[in-house]
Amino acid sequence: MKVRAADFLVYDKEKDVYRENPEQVVRDDVEKHYWLHVARTVMKDWRLYLMLVPMLLVFLFWRYFPMYELLSCFKVYDGVLPVSERLFSGFSYFKTLLVGGTQMTTDFWRAMRNTFILSFYGLCFGFPMPIILALFFNEVRSNIARSIYQVLTYLPKFLSTVVMTSLVTMLVKQGSVTTGMGILSRALANLGLISEEVANAGLLRNPSFFRSIYQISGIWEGAGYDSIVFFAAIIAISPTSYEAAQIDGANKWAQMRYVVIPSILSTVVIMLITRIGSLLNIGYEKVLLLYNTNTYVTADVVSTFSYRTGMQGSSANTGIAAAAEMMNNVVGMLLVIGANTIARKASNTSLY
Repeated sequence: MKVRAADFLVYDKEKDVYRENPEQVVRDDVEKHYWLHVARTVMKDWRLYLMLVPMLLVFLFWRYFPMYELLSCFKVYDGVLPVSERLFSGFSYFKTLLVGGTQMTTDFWRAMRNTFILSFYGLCFGFPMPIILALFFNEVRSNIARSIYQVLTYLPKFLSTVVMTSLVTMLVKQGSVTTGMGILSRALANLGLISEEVANAGLLRNPSFFRSIYQISGIWEGAGYDSIVFFAAIIAISPTSYEAAQIDGANKWAQMRYVVIPSILSTVVIMLITRIGSLLNIGYEKVLLLYNTNTYVTADVVSTFSYRTGMQGSSANTGIAAAAEMMNNVVGMLLVIGANTIARKASNTSLY
């Protein structure tokens, strides 16, 4: 960018002199007192900024401080010395996981594959369900009925992971916990969808059923709560849009297609980008409570692999576990950047 004298000086023809450009004087004054303006704004709305303090502390103690321990994936593991005093090991842990040729390498790639498959299924089947629920809530005319439906769908989100997984286990009745068939297992057996042997052994002991159980329970748990964002976007649509569509002869399906869905498309894109960002971040709690040694082949994910590798057994190594989690998070970051770039070019809607 070229800088011209006219940007800073203005020629006065009457007195044949150059004077300071008034606009530049204003810009200089704003830059000079920028932090004073920020301080005045903060003091004016100090109550709002005070409400940010708990959130900042949570991010500081549970998001930023733990990053220091990521150094362990570049340091020689030592169960006594702190991370800062350990010897530097380079990328040896990453090589062990990626191309080590050991059983740990095989287990890591299996965990990566399972993580991606579970996340991809959740994106394909779990992401549209909150949108469908929000569209359904919008079509319920009775406020009382809609409130009841919403509360019933929100409730599973407020159950702890332990309670939710216990309910799932009771429905299929895993043999090590209870005896006999659960309601779900018996119903599937009576319909001829599964054999009596599979039902008696427990669906959670069969690796072929783990992914289906995980996804269905995830939709039941979170679809209602996640629909709040989409329902809020729907009720913000101006009634005049519906009236214009009705004048043009649009029925309910046409209004949903040409009015509702285009109006909430930007919200859907933003939520999709954030969902893709956490695509590989499957929490280990639910998987850890549902899986067992029989279902490792389809249930073991990076989080549970890191938990077993870093905390269980006499050969526990936090360096290997940290390296696995770092690679998982790096891939997740690249997915966010890629999804955001595609969304910005395709629909002019993006996070940044």
